[in-house]
Amino acid sequence: MGRSRGRAAGYDDQREAILERAAFLFARKGYASTSMNQVADACGLSKATLYHYYRDKYALLVSIAEGHVSRLEEVVREVLSRALEPEARLRTLIREVLVEYAHAQDAHRVLTEDVRFLEAPDQERILGKERWLVRAFSEVVLSVRPDLKRASLGKPLTMFLFGMINWMFTWVRADGTLDYDALAPVVTDLFV
Repeated sequence: MGRSRGRAAGYDDQREAILERAAFLFARKGYASTSMNQVADACGLSKATLYHYYRDKYALLVSIAEGHVSRLEEVVREVLSRALEPEARLRTLIREVLVEYAHAQDAHRVLTEDVRFLEAPDQERILGKERWLVRAFSEVVLSVRPDLKRASLGKPLTMFLFGMINWMFTWVRADGTLDYDALAPVVTDLFV
């Protein structure tokens, strides 16, 4: 009786490494300007080997964008599952999302700038996850400031908050004196 061929040890690690390199290239050159040859070269793989892991450049884009927003969703769900007072929950959410961003700057740039290249079903699925994140944050914001609910300010304030945290990666430097951990309480204090 024959056995089905399993994946080689390290297959998932190699896929993740490819996604990291592709995200780096997409973030710097743009999705449209990056070729599979460039991704293969950046990964130190032949193009044929790259296609063993990802069928095309579009599959890389979907994996990067969906993977990033799914990780953010996991972070938010985990924080929401904790028994925290409203302001502590908001502070924890901001900190945990910033920590995730610190390790996913390229993927975040791809998500924000290259989502327009996604086909409608993929775009809707990924944007649906983003909308869920906005709603979740909005509920936490309103739990801190319930007086703002009547003014329908939950979503606008949440978008304002995201404006502060979503683009930090453009100016926070890994070798700088400020890091995401240090900035998280500052962002929260300014926002609250």
